[in-house]
Amino acid sequence: MAKTTVIQARIDPAIKEKAQKVLETLHISMSEAISLYLTQVALHRGIPFEIRIPNRITLESLRDAEERKNLRTVDSIDELFGEIEK
Repeated sequence: MAKTTVIQARIDPAIKEKAQKVLETLHISMSEAISLYLTQVALHRGIPFEIRIPNRITLESLRDAEERKNLRTVDSIDELFGEIEK
């Protein structure tokens, strides 16, 4: 099938740059990635992943991580898994 339709979208430049770096690592162009996404939307007849609104605790944790506040550190992977399993 010939690709003849053009899509224009306004994207935050920082998000575009981060995505571009990931796609370059995968050797996929932005156009190919968008095409893959839209193909999956068509196949799934909806968004091909779960979209959820984060709860208050998750939002606070994300903000803290971005601001590098209230971070916990561990000295080993075993200690990390020990913390997770609590």
